[in-house]
Amino acid sequence: MKEKLLPFLFFVLLSVVSCKNETSEKKEIIETQTEIVETKKDLTWLDKIEEAHKKSEFLSHDAIALDMVINFGGNERLNGRMTFLTNSTRGKIELNDGTAIYFYGSEVFHSPDLKNEKAVRFDAYTWMYFLLFPSKIGDDGAVLKDLGQLQLNDVAYNAQHLSFKGDVGDAPDDWYVIYSHPETSLIDYAGYIVTANKSLEAAEADPHAIGYEDYKTIDGIPVPHSWKYYEWTKEKGLGKEIGFANLSNVEFVDVDASTFAIPERFIEK
Repeated sequence: MKEKLLPFLFFVLLSVVSCKNETSEKKEIIETQTEIVETKKDLTWLDKIEEAHKKSEFLSHDAIALDMVINFGGNERLNGRMTFLTNSTRGKIELNDGTAIYFYGSEVFHSPDLKNEKAVRFDAYTWMYFLLFPSKIGDDGAVLKDLGQLQLNDVAYNAQHLSFKGDVGDAPDDWYVIYSHPETSLIDYAGYIVTANKSLEAAEADPHAIGYEDYKTIDGIPVPHSWKYYEWTKEKGLGKEIGFANLSNVEFVDVDASTFAIPERFIEK
C-alpha cells in the first residue's frame, strides 16, 4: 500500500510545485506589464516626443544627408544636397548651382558667388533646425511650457510652447508652438515666428506654421519627407499654404575630417 502511495504523493507534490512556479511566472509577467504601463504614464511630454522620434537612435549616427527642394510663393527658394551632424554642430548645403554653405558652430562660410548672400546664416541654420527639430527640443537653453490640448484640423493635439534663454543661437527671441499627436507623439505641426532681420513685434505679427507629413522610416527612425508651410495663429490655427519642402534620398552617413572641411576662398559671414 505504501509502495503504491509513494508515486501518487510524488505526482501530487510535483503538480503543486509546477502550479506554484506557473503562478509565480504569471505574477512576474503581470507585474512587469504593469510596471511598463506605469512607466509609460510617468513619461513627460518631452520623453514621449524623444521616444517616438527615436532620439537616442538618431544621435547614434554621425550625420544625416538628404536632397531638399524648397518652394515659396510658387518660386524655388533652395535646391541642393544637405549634410548635417546629428548633434547639429556642423553642416553643409551644396546647392545645385555649384555654390555651397558651410557652418561650424556659430561660424558660417559660403561660396564667393553665392546668389542669396543676405540669407546665408538663415539658410545655414533654419533648414537644419526644422529637420533636427525633435532632437533639439530638449537642448540646454530651451524652455518648454505646457499649453494643454490645442485643437487643429479636428485633432486635440498635446501642445507645448518652446522658447529660448537669451544667449541661445542666432535668434533667441524665436518661439514655437509644438503640436504632437495624442496617439503617436510624433510632431505633426509647429507654429513659429522668425525674428531674423526683423523686430520681435514684426515677427509676432506674421507667424507661420510648418506641417510634417509623409513620415518614412530610415534605419528605424521616422523622418518626414514632406513639409508644408502655412499662415497660422494659435487662436485661428492654420491659414493658407504658402510653401513646401520635399525631401528625398535621405540616409545616415559616416563622416571624416574632409566631410566638412571649408573649401579655399570661401567667405565667412
